[in-house]
Amino acid sequence: MQSVVRLVYPPQCLTCDAMTDADFALCGHCWRETPFITGLVCDACGLPLVGEGHPTSLCDDCMTVARPWSQGRSALLYGGNARRLVLGLKHGDRTDLAQPMATWMLSAGAPLLSPDICVVPVPNHWSRRIARRYNQSAILAKAVARGGGFTFLPRTLIRPSKTPLLDGHSRENRFATLLGAIEPHPTRGKEVAGRKAVLIDDVMTSGATLAAATVALFQAGAAEVSVLTLARVAKAP
Repeated sequence: MQSVVRLVYPPQCLTCDAMTDADFALCGHCWRETPFITGLVCDACGLPLVGEGHPTSLCDDCMTVARPWSQGRSALLYGGNARRLVLGLKHGDRTDLAQPMATWMLSAGAPLLSPDICVVPVPNHWSRRIARRYNQSAILAKAVARGGGFTFLPRTLIRPSKTPLLDGHSRENRFATLLGAIEPHPTRGKEVAGRKAVLIDDVMTSGATLAAATVALFQAGAAEVSVLTLARVAKAP
């Protein structure tokens, strides 16, 4: 039966109509157009670094801005086909992308992951969740937890107030806007107490959202927080 289905519906590339050898895969062209992060990376955000630095080296941003989390990793640079993939998940109802994205994130995030961790998504405000019909960070977090066999805690954090979209805002404005914008859930927040948490989001730009969520996890009693994102925005050279 499976072979018949494959004949009728052969696997196709995640971002184009080209046929692939397996489901949830990229064709050769789209793979080359997708900027996967490999090699030496910033230990706090996963941004690729040049040279042969120490494994705990930091990028310029993470040397300038204090990060409340212990370590961070990202699977992709936000650009090229990676940007199309992120926007497909975020705004295009392409929830089917979560499975392969989680696989990439599990690979990139290997240094952060251990059997005892719990996986927590960055929350969004209820109005935004209704408008999009889902929280893309929660979908990614669920897929990461399932793929790695980790505990998934989807309701640990809440976003009581709606914050404005921050595209185009300065780093300082992003941090000021998000200060205190994320809180532990009044009853479910205690589920993270004493545990190592890995915070999941789709994209890291300035890190303001992740910082606010990390502070909220520590307020809930988390013993340690690391961050894992699908994509990292890099400054233009």
